[in-house]
Amino acid sequence: MPIRNLFGSLPTFAVEPDQFHVLQSAFSFREYLLEAIQNAQSRIYLVALYLEDDEAGREILTAAYEAKQRNPSLDIAICVDWHRAQRGLIGADKSKGNAGMYQAFAEKYEHAVPVYGVPVRNREVFGVLHLKGSVIDDTVIYSGASINNVYLHRQDRYRFDRYHVIQQQALADSMVGFVHNAIILQPAVHDLNQTDLPTTKDIKSDIRQFRISLGKSSYRGEKQAINDQHVAVTPMVGVGKRHNVLNQKIVSLLSDAKQEIVLCTPYFNLPKVVLREVKRAIKRGVKVHVIVGDKTANDFYIPPDQPFKAIGGLPYLYEMNLRRFAQANESYIASGGLSIHLWKHDSNSYHLKGLWVDRCRMLLTGNNVNPRAWALDLENGLLIDDPKQHLLAKFEAEFDGIHQHTQRISSYEQLDSIHDYPAKTQKLLRRIIRTRADRLLKRIL
Repeated sequence: MPIRNLFGSLPTFAVEPDQFHVLQSAFSFREYLLEAIQNAQSRIYLVALYLEDDEAGREILTAAYEAKQRNPSLDIAICVDWHRAQRGLIGADKSKGNAGMYQAFAEKYEHAVPVYGVPVRNREVFGVLHLKGSVIDDTVIYSGASINNVYLHRQDRYRFDRYHVIQQQALADSMVGFVHNAIILQPAVHDLNQTDLPTTKDIKSDIRQFRISLGKSSYRGEKQAINDQHVAVTPMVGVGKRHNVLNQKIVSLLSDAKQEIVLCTPYFNLPKVVLREVKRAIKRGVKVHVIVGDKTANDFYIPPDQPFKAIGGLPYLYEMNLRRFAQANESYIASGGLSIHLWKHDSNSYHLKGLWVDRCRMLLTGNNVNPRAWALDLENGLLIDDPKQHLLAKFEAEFDGIHQHTQRISSYEQLDSIHDYPAKTQKLLRRIIRTRADRLLKRIL
């Protein structure tokens, strides 16, 4: 199907600029989410990679349950990844994972809140639920954050993300409709509150059919009339490489850029097609800004004074990618055509993603713009079309907050090389490179 036809069939919603809000911190996101849940009148749909069994996770789940007890007719559902919900943290002892908490809550309350486990693939490493966008009443709350202490800044540390609130009933209806029809009603999806859950092997055939149906699914809704006083919002979803509207939109946004591109990604591991379009944009005179986390702001980073684990090599692999990219484009860094901004704030971590093109088109997404997002995970995004720049001041304020903790790289030599890494990290990386395992890792991590 031609790209223009894929885009042409998508719904578009007219949003009043004063109904579009940007939250500036993880703390304000947690406060907003809790207040919205507590005040919900008709529905609560929460969607995240995971809802953790920790203080923040229990706080959100408790708020949802209490809302349900006050109003049993409240339409409420939570969707999380099937695999992630049923294992412990990486390196932890074997356990029921977060599902154990869901089951304990369901036993404690009269009116249960279903927590649906969504299996995008038979194994977590080959694809997870990476869909974003919760809906409370007629408001869409869009963020790449999952639900735990660090994402919600419940304790000392936070994981910095982006947080957008859009009050528009038809958009909210469309997003709820997708979650309900394309996900919850499918045979592969099960309520994790149940103690007699099937194994992944038991539902292997259902999962295969589910992924096929996801590849054909899309958001539904009308094309609303957009005038000069509106901002247009188009939701899109993608999974896998074939006919992936979200991937194609990312490429087209880059290729259509005339003046400026701002690209946020927490893991610098761009798909080849994205890297190609970024290079083309720089060469045709588009100013490209890449905002990426310092390796110490990566959620997999392990300080040298702590016990080393293999997973701790990932931030260094990403930095090696970034250093090669910076070295190959050193002349454009010097001329100002390419700006690389490294985010670092104390011991906090960075999880921002998204595109801002020519200051009038913004893609809000959980897509990390890496090969895994490109081919494996279920992803979505909201395209914000704002030709009259009604939202310019809000987005400028958001990026001012982001840049508060960034450093602009003036040369690739400011980035560490493998020779600067701790001895155990060097040994691991050299072995990975020697066996060419880095090629596989870059595709699945």
